[in-house]
Amino acid sequence: MRRRDLLRGLSALPVAAGVSGQVFAGKTAVSPPKRDLFKELGLRTFINAAGNYTSMTASLMPQEVLDAINAGAGEYVMLEEVQDKVGVKIAEICRSEAAMVTAGCWSALVLGMAGVLTGMDNKKVMQLPFLEGTGMKSEVIVQKTHANGYHLALTNAGVKIITVETRDEVEKAINEKTALLWFLNREAPEGKIKHQEWLDIAKKHNLPTMIDIAADVPPVENLWKYNEMGFDLVCISGGKAMRGPQSAGILMGKKELIAAARLSAPPRSGIGRGQKVNKEEILGMYVALEKYVNTDHTKEWKIWEQKIALIDNTVKGIAGVKTEIVLPPVANHTPSLSISWDDKKVKLTKESMGEKLRTGSPSIEVIAWETDNNIRLTVFMLKPGEEKIVAQRIKEELVRASA
Repeated sequence: MRRRDLLRGLSALPVAAGVSGQVFAGKTAVSPPKRDLFKELGLRTFINAAGNYTSMTASLMPQEVLDAINAGAGEYVMLEEVQDKVGVKIAEICRSEAAMVTAGCWSALVLGMAGVLTGMDNKKVMQLPFLEGTGMKSEVIVQKTHANGYHLALTNAGVKIITVETRDEVEKAINEKTALLWFLNREAPEGKIKHQEWLDIAKKHNLPTMIDIAADVPPVENLWKYNEMGFDLVCISGGKAMRGPQSAGILMGKKELIAAARLSAPPRSGIGRGQKVNKEEILGMYVALEKYVNTDHTKEWKIWEQKIALIDNTVKGIAGVKTEIVLPPVANHTPSLSISWDDKKVKLTKESMGEKLRTGSPSIEVIAWETDNNIRLTVFMLKPGEEKIVAQRIKEELVRASA
């Protein structure tokens, strides 16, 4: 075909919008509507007045974090370099020697444990979790009150958990097989041995320590408190109050232990190979941490208190209903509201109340697994204005069930 014939043929075609296939008729092109995957897949969305629980998909990421994730998805980069650079920034913020982004707090526990066991020995890295005959230590000492399930992450590396209650029991339990003293911060009020004494015992026997502070911000100071206190490794979730990706967390602490932990993490083939954190999550976690540290936490707290007060004032005047503002001492340390009722005046069980809120419109989740005739809620995960909806819906159900 000659060039002039080709041009003549093209001139007869309608004006088109290039590769998009959209036709312009003197108007700006209209983008196709975004897919509503929740609706498309038949997924129930809800107002989260319960808290950032894993089963409820934790927290909602702010726009800055989403922007970081989307920007990260547009370029290739070496995974190790992202961990290197972000690790330095996180360590600076959290006042630790080194840090890395992990696949949640559980992954931080596994990789931290692996680093303690192997050091920088690649042969040992490939022997985990089979410790027998390797020369590696194999026992971790944990207070009995701290052994509530999360300690099982450590056993992924092959170790045996030794539970104790008193200092004397710790001293007797320590031997040549002891690899680590582990502390679960949320159970600190229940344990007989507190932070500093735990650290003193470890220092006396030249043993490393690890602390799990998964959901223990706020206060923001906890991000560096336990590093400065002297714990060798600190593990935290990224998708709770910091509002990073739910599948991200942070392991921070001594430089040599973080370096050793990374030997068992992707892109290498150690026991943490399946705990991959992509570049987008690493960048998102960094931005979430940075944003969280720079938040006006005093102002934020006052807003939470105002929301709690609104719900409290809406329901507490109903006959037979009692309310109490509760502040959890460690984990999820944010204002919460406990609502209870006299079942002679309000014909509801906590289960039926939870179900009515769940199946109503809009759907609402609260905590309904504590004492009888009681629900508990929190507000720090609510979108603006949702506290009014929660207050009204709870009031409606309490009034409807009143005798």
